[in-house]
Amino acid sequence: MLRTHTCGELNINNVGQPVTLCGWLQRSRDLGGMTFIDLRDRYGITQLAFNMDTNAELCEKARKLGREYVLQITGKVVERSNKNSKIPTGDIEILVEKIEVLNESKTPPFTIEDQSDGGDELRMKYRYLDLRRTPVYNNILLRHKMAIETRNYLNGLDFVEVETPFLIKSTPEGARDFVVPSRMNEGEFYALPQSPQTFKQLLMVSGYDRYFQIVRCFRDEDLRADRQPEFTQIDCEMSFVTQDDVLNTFEALTKHLFKVVKNVDVSTFPRMTYADAMTYYGCDKPDTRFEMKFVELNDVAKGKDFKVFDDAELVVGICADGCSEYTRKQLDELTDFVKRPQIGATGLVHIKFNLDGTVKSSVDKFFIEADLKAIGEKFNAKAGDLILIMAGVREKAQKQLSELRLEMGERLELRSPEVFSPLWVVDFPLLEYDEDSQRFFAKHHPFTSPKMEDIELMETDPGAVRAIAHDLVINGVEVAGGSIRIFNRDLQNKMFKLLGFSEEEAKKQFGFLLDAFEYGAPPHGGIAFGFDRLCSLFGGSESIRDYIAFPKNNAGRDVMLDAPSSISTEQLEELQLVLKK
Repeated sequence: MLRTHTCGELNINNVGQPVTLCGWLQRSRDLGGMTFIDLRDRYGITQLAFNMDTNAELCEKARKLGREYVLQITGKVVERSNKNSKIPTGDIEILVEKIEVLNESKTPPFTIEDQSDGGDELRMKYRYLDLRRTPVYNNILLRHKMAIETRNYLNGLDFVEVETPFLIKSTPEGARDFVVPSRMNEGEFYALPQSPQTFKQLLMVSGYDRYFQIVRCFRDEDLRADRQPEFTQIDCEMSFVTQDDVLNTFEALTKHLFKVVKNVDVSTFPRMTYADAMTYYGCDKPDTRFEMKFVELNDVAKGKDFKVFDDAELVVGICADGCSEYTRKQLDELTDFVKRPQIGATGLVHIKFNLDGTVKSSVDKFFIEADLKAIGEKFNAKAGDLILIMAGVREKAQKQLSELRLEMGERLELRSPEVFSPLWVVDFPLLEYDEDSQRFFAKHHPFTSPKMEDIELMETDPGAVRAIAHDLVINGVEVAGGSIRIFNRDLQNKMFKLLGFSEEEAKKQFGFLLDAFEYGAPPHGGIAFGFDRLCSLFGGSESIRDYIAFPKNNAGRDVMLDAPSSISTEQLEELQLVLKK
């Protein structure tokens, strides 16, 4: 080894010891008679001291070194006169006796500090430099710890980690596939897996009754803060289980990760039906760190000659405690917020229950005070409260009010990243109907089992069929999703028929799975955690990119590698993607 210690381990107990350290020059300070260098490696920072009086030549050499030079130094540990309580090595410094430059460095394009002066694109272009910064290192270390703890925990429950293929068959359901041309099979293509779904089900057929994999997946979809074209899942499957067995197993895993990684005890994981989530929160991944539940108002808001309410399928509102003193400017800001194109509302109605006992609203022209108080009673509103109301087509109004609820949670500081509120959302619809294509799509995926008591509805009322599906939601973020699977060929064929597959199409796409179901497939179910998303939740960030070593930008590009990129004509010809000259 070129070093005896790292830059993060020396302390007052090492005073007097000779040591050799290696690392990068973080910063240098020339104070005339003394020069100080902060030497950094991934373990921490140690201060180096050079004395002009005792070794002028060495001190002059130190002053000529630039930022991010790679150094090896030898010296003696001494106690610092001006201690730094902010770092573990702050009680000591190294009185340097020898220094060697292992490699020089150009001046970095941004500062390698906790608070860098580099923008996102610049830091992504030089990601190998950004990864040297302590906050980024801590994010990668958190990810590493969560992966290790997950593996150890599941191994302790007899789960077997199995690698599944990356070059697979393209499927028509779900997001777009990334496709890979086959050189040896002209005109044919592999797809990169969106998930190992069918493989883990085949492993259950094979008798590997507890499977997991921390696996890379690929989806060619539009990007945002919590999406990347390649991402990682904790993918799991179990045989001979009920939904309760799956939920209890992975609730325990989640509790374990919270305890060992963050030292946080999360005691309860309530269960909420999809129907209740939509009714009370307007979305299937509610943030339950705060209440502010929806209240439907059709019975008290309609029939007052206010066309916006009378023509609406749904009139629905929330009550913001203690917000009756909101100014006109603040209320206009909320109205502008819901009118943003991303939300698409045409307006917002408010009712103030003032501290003096009066009630005022933005629709006083249509509603007398008794009408407004009747609305207030639906919320148990009290003096000082503010009611915010939206109206329109049911699903659209729910979605718009859901966004407003989250905005109010932010404004009232009810969404602390240090508070964790998990829940299971269950009983999802098995199918959702798309008006444009005039057909049903799977709400989760085509292999999700319907609830046994709803199977007969598949023939008469498919939209009413509920799935044995489950999502784990924490702080309004879906961190995991899964289901009990279909394991019977006839039922799977019935599902494919509902989704518009012909018998020939189903056999062509999924014949291997249908055939496997005829060889003793056990009842099985599972779940997949969005690992990047789980890491960002634990780390208190909204962007999963902060927890991926080499992420893509919002356009799906790797600006460091400059990928994707064009390939040569020769390669294209070899892949039969262009005609040979």
